[in-house]
Amino acid sequence: MSLNVKFGVSTWLWTSPFSTETIDLFPKIREMGYDMVEIPVEDPNIIDTGKVKSALKEHGLSCTVCGAFGPRRDLTNDDAAIRKEGMDYIESCLNICTELDATFFAGPMYSAVGKARMVSDEQKKIEWNRAVDNLRKVCESAKSKGLDIAIEPLNRFETDLIHRAEDVMNLISDINQSNAKVILDGFHMNIEEPSIAEAIKTAGDKLIHVQVSENYRGTPGTGQTRWEDYMSGLKAINYQGAITIESFTPNNQELAEAVCIWKPLVPSQDGFALEGIQFLKKWTQGN
Repeated sequence: MSLNVKFGVSTWLWTSPFSTETIDLFPKIREMGYDMVEIPVEDPNIIDTGKVKSALKEHGLSCTVCGAFGPRRDLTNDDAAIRKEGMDYIESCLNICTELDATFFAGPMYSAVGKARMVSDEQKKIEWNRAVDNLRKVCESAKSKGLDIAIEPLNRFETDLIHRAEDVMNLISDINQSNAKVILDGFHMNIEEPSIAEAIKTAGDKLIHVQVSENYRGTPGTGQTRWEDYMSGLKAINYQGAITIESFTPNNQELAEAVCIWKPLVPSQDGFALEGIQFLKKWTQGN
């Protein structure tokens, strides 16, 4: 039994930040056999969505859009001005989604990445409630544009708020909006989840996007990941979304430092992308 999915790759595998010029990657992404390109929006102001949309169409690609949540984009911050910056940024990303015909906006949008502290139960409750309230507003804006949001758990070294599928489902329950959905990233699941299959089942029909790499962020199929657990979980929920490779180039210092990639994981980033999709296509066909 095979999985009926599309395959995508994040442009973070090659470059950062995504800009209009990044469309130069699209021809080889398509040639490698990908259906989609994942666009990480670090700076909305350097993306000409008209040109990007034309390039996607020219090369027969669709896209997904994800966010980058630095310290000034923190919806749980004590500073209301910072929370507003986060909301304004998300609104810009939602507009990019509509302009590029993406159907959802994804990422760990509840807080700033790297905000991992031991805080009191009282403070954690305050920040949880801020995340709920602000993401409810995000959902309302997204709904007016015909979009879903896909909320991503991160590992314990990158956040102290949402680590596992159970956590994100509790958050979604509190948000209580029909378009609040889930993205699961295998790198974080390999750290936090006792069972990848059970995590996928916990997300269930709320799971609309899956990102993969190996346990060490390397090429799928070359590490310790239990791909059979992905398969059993995704089959159990009849998953029909996309599976996107997300890893990172070590050639951009700011990005490499953010994700702690201190040296190349592979001889070439092109090789990573090509070998990765070859593995995923065989795996989804049960080979």
